[in-house]
Amino acid sequence: MVMSETPPRLEGKYAAIVICWFLGIGGLFAWNSMLTIVDYYIYLFPKYHPSRVLTIVYQPFVFATQAILAYNEAKISTRIRNLFGYTVVFFGILALLILDLATSGKGGIGTFIGICIVSGVFGIADAHVQGGMVGDLSYMLPEFIQSFLAGSAASGALTSALRLITKAVFENSPGGLRKGAILFFAISSFFELLCVILYAFIFPKLPIVKYYRSKAASEGSKTVTADLAAAGIKTSPGIDMEDSKQQDRKGIKQLLSENIDYAVDLFLIYVLTLSIFPGFLSEDTGSHSLGTWYALVLIATFNVFDLIARYIPLVKILKMESRKMITTAVISRFLLIPAFYFTAKYGKQGWMIFLTSFLGLSNGYLTICVFTSAPKGYKGPEQNALGNMLMLCLLGGLFVGVTLDWLWLIVSVSDKPPVGHRDTPIPKSVRASLKQAKLEKWHRHIVHK
Repeated sequence: MVMSETPPRLEGKYAAIVICWFLGIGGLFAWNSMLTIVDYYIYLFPKYHPSRVLTIVYQPFVFATQAILAYNEAKISTRIRNLFGYTVVFFGILALLILDLATSGKGGIGTFIGICIVSGVFGIADAHVQGGMVGDLSYMLPEFIQSFLAGSAASGALTSALRLITKAVFENSPGGLRKGAILFFAISSFFELLCVILYAFIFPKLPIVKYYRSKAASEGSKTVTADLAAAGIKTSPGIDMEDSKQQDRKGIKQLLSENIDYAVDLFLIYVLTLSIFPGFLSEDTGSHSLGTWYALVLIATFNVFDLIARYIPLVKILKMESRKMITTAVISRFLLIPAFYFTAKYGKQGWMIFLTSFLGLSNGYLTICVFTSAPKGYKGPEQNALGNMLMLCLLGGLFVGVTLDWLWLIVSVSDKPPVGHRDTPIPKSVRASLKQAKLEKWHRHIVHK
């Protein structure tokens, strides 16, 4: 079957967009839950820097797994890959819940190591889901990948909103932090189970999804065979597969050379973002009038604006399509590093919230611009490979950014006054007395003259 153009009336488009959104939420909901309840982990493990350690444990696993999967993407069934990822995350959440209940919410090095192991497992599972879904959706409509990535951002915004609600509800109750964390684990497990059901039984049977997967199979893709079989479509191993093998397909090296600017852009976007979020925003922004709410408000601000920005490119006139402009915008974001440093040191909390909102806006907007522009003009198997490769660059940026985030800790330690130094603010009444004494002394000096 020759499929050169998308049929004008193909059912299931909007249902697919909604399902992609939920699959995006499920892809990162568990990990974002761990980041959002970081105040609970800081309370349990104050000496271990959990906001930084959990992230730096997660990143090597997700990056290494994605590198292996991206290299072998043409041989791996997308269906098995994605279902494996969602299922493992589901059992990982249950493991965190069981660990917390078994230890009665007590800290200790053993519990912390257990949580770190689960964080590493989340990295392996998320690499299966993120790369698999992005590669799978890259040869479909741009709205699908946009919806999936918006869902990923929505998982952060949703977890932040839930954390603010649970903190408000349980703040004055005994064990309030722990009750909020347990509620998060329960909600996360529900979302992961929902994603397994949606991807396994509903998404592959939508007419528009079947059309694009059949088109990819006709162009030589072997990764969609299991998904087509689940939808009741059998691919013939004879003529169709032999014809598809004869079709030229660009290799990973050629795809990388043609899209090196997009790859570098994604890498730099997330190097900057993860060097600030969440570690710096959680630990290095000082004390303000919001008190214990301050870090939660900053994280929620980033997540909400990141989500909003991922819908801006849907308005065609607002979408940045020039490759040079995207690269210029990405490099310009590095001005945020000195801006955050000096605002944390000298600025008020309003300026920090403003900078955090801009960090989220630029992160979400530029991510969508790259992922929806890069796959254009390629065949299905090439788009799948390109999606996996771009996701690998994104995860590489996350890994480097998380590592660089530790530099903030070194800078903050070096900025501390030496032992014995007192930097207590002088009360207003004392300042007024000193000023009055200075004026009187100056007046007596004038009279004497």
